[in-house]
Amino acid sequence: MIKGKQNIIERGNIPRHIAVIMDGNGRWAREKGAARVFGHRNAISAVRNVTEGCAELGVEVLTLYVFSTENWGRPKEEVNALMDLMLETIVKELDNLKKNNVRLALLGDLMQMPEKSRRSIARAVRETADGNGLLLQLAISYSGRWEIAAAAQKLAQDIASGKARAEQVNENLFGQYLQTAGQPDPELLIRTGGEQRISNFLLWQMAYTEFYFMSALWPNFTKNDLYSAVDSYQKRERRFGLLPTQSRVK
Repeated sequence: MIKGKQNIIERGNIPRHIAVIMDGNGRWAREKGAARVFGHRNAISAVRNVTEGCAELGVEVLTLYVFSTENWGRPKEEVNALMDLMLETIVKELDNLKKNNVRLALLGDLMQMPEKSRRSIARAVRETADGNGLLLQLAISYSGRWEIAAAAQKLAQDIASGKARAEQVNENLFGQYLQTAGQPDPELLIRTGGEQRISNFLLWQMAYTEFYFMSALWPNFTKNDLYSAVDSYQKRERRFGLLPTQSRVK
């Protein structure tokens, strides 16, 4: 598949921002007669595959949907195991991230997380802040509706205090209040596990995102799967509401 990767790079039109919904860990574990956390633990290699693959292709931003606000409603044992595994993985991978100039960032309502988790993740973000390669964003305790509501609240506060005026409000201004301010919107969303929905993920940002749904469960995700998704993206005509004859991006 090295040849395939090279073809993708040579074609150009690499998505600047790829978002991933990592679905199927629980089903993968169930197929093996194991507890759900076994699936989460065995998904770490898939995270490594997509991160390394995106860096090699020259993707600027990779956003992984790690834990939604709705996930807090799962059994406490699973939530605790997920938090512990997440911290363990970040600590273990930190040197590798720094070595490869990967910059770590977070999206979400982090105040819902245990204080120990917040401190450890914040330290990892600080230690990778000088990275000038791939921006790896982890969406933790995140939902698109929460982000939009939080942005609207901040904007309303600025209007009330005189920092902004109501007549100034437009898409560009509102975008500056989102957690992804200053970033390109996702051009490609990959979802594993066979489901075909976006599950409250980056709702504002994915207005014109190309979707790639695949049946493979997340722990089985490989770099070849990433290449296939990008290959599919490169073959699509992206019109942004224009007619085919007016389209500037393919």
